[in-house]
Amino acid sequence: MIPTSQQQKRALLIGVNLNNGEDFNHSMEELASLAKACHYEPVGIVTQNMPAVHTALYIGSGKVEEVKETALLLEADLLIFDNALSPTQLRNLQNELELPIFDRTYLILEIFKERARTGEAKLQVELASLQYMLPRLVGMRTSLGRQGGASGSLSNKGAGEKKLELDRRHIEHRISELKKNLEQITKERNTQRKKRQEAFIPKVSLVGYTNAGKSTLLNSFLDSYGKDDSKKVLEQDMLFATLDTTIRNIPLENNRSFLLADTVGFIDKLPHSLVKAFRSTLEEVKYADLLLEVIDFSDENYKEHMQVTSNTLKELEAGHIPVLYIFNKADRVMDATLLPKIIDNRIYMSAKNKIGLKELADTISDILFSSNIDCIMRIPYSAGNVTSYLLENACVKSTEYQPKGVQLELNIRMQDYEKYKQYCI
Repeated sequence: MIPTSQQQKRALLIGVNLNNGEDFNHSMEELASLAKACHYEPVGIVTQNMPAVHTALYIGSGKVEEVKETALLLEADLLIFDNALSPTQLRNLQNELELPIFDRTYLILEIFKERARTGEAKLQVELASLQYMLPRLVGMRTSLGRQGGASGSLSNKGAGEKKLELDRRHIEHRISELKKNLEQITKERNTQRKKRQEAFIPKVSLVGYTNAGKSTLLNSFLDSYGKDDSKKVLEQDMLFATLDTTIRNIPLENNRSFLLADTVGFIDKLPHSLVKAFRSTLEEVKYADLLLEVIDFSDENYKEHMQVTSNTLKELEAGHIPVLYIFNKADRVMDATLLPKIIDNRIYMSAKNKIGLKELADTISDILFSSNIDCIMRIPYSAGNVTSYLLENACVKSTEYQPKGVQLELNIRMQDYEKYKQYCI
């Protein structure tokens, strides 16, 4: 349970810099942000340069003593490590340091627990948390002493081992339940996805690092092109403000529209258990016709964020989908009078201030509807339903009522052209 601000605890941050990696400082800054998001107060940092982490302790044995002394000096209530600790490392460190120990994965899971709103997101987070906890039960439950007990049946084990075994069985049973529930939700999601695909409405997905402005961009589209404020999503300047997949229809000019999907943001070292648990949600990205990668251009580490996003998309088997790079918050580092700026598949803009929104919408439209066909159709008055459909779903350049029917000059989707090409003249 994340403590409230009134119960804020002091945290000492610990990191290992492998091979003098250039992004280490950024990683530690991000760890401090994650700690603050969990309402812990970072009071100090201990780092160590190593070619590889210590198998048993993560940090070197000598550094353990330094951590212990620093924690005592700074009156730290807990220790946070900037990487996932193995069950063995967690257990050994717990024995040596005698303070609560968390790692980066634990922090992200706790943030997800606090931010999950829908039933599906809560199930996904619970599954990821239990999968993380299961192999670490011993290290996380140091109060359970192993009092004697020989190998064999549960009845022969000590009280601590009995409790651990019962906890393990309970967690395994709950994991099985959660997987079944999520499988059912996945089936329903696939059914919904199939219906959307049958409607031939192109799909655009927002992707990018957490807190880059994806939800802000979605809301700006809804402001400018939507009709219902209740369709807006939460947007806040915080890590992982949005966990749930949101899909909204964005109507453009000329009877064109597209579906815009927003989902959880990415982060460096995103726990594999979370990627796995959220796979059915994140897989919405796989079915997109176009990706909008939103980048916080005002963040000096934006290039590293782009690399993390690229790696995550490859893991989701979405690396082949065309991408428009949205360099958001550009007004913070560029002259706003020079915005928007478009270079190839990159657009420099401000989603919050709607600078470049129209240009982005036009670019999206050009890409999504590039395969449309220009044609002229003459539809007999007896086929009024076809005329009505085309007036509502195609880009109608001109309409002429003739003795034999309605003549329409159209820009039309390939699917509709194939369906109604008998009316072409």
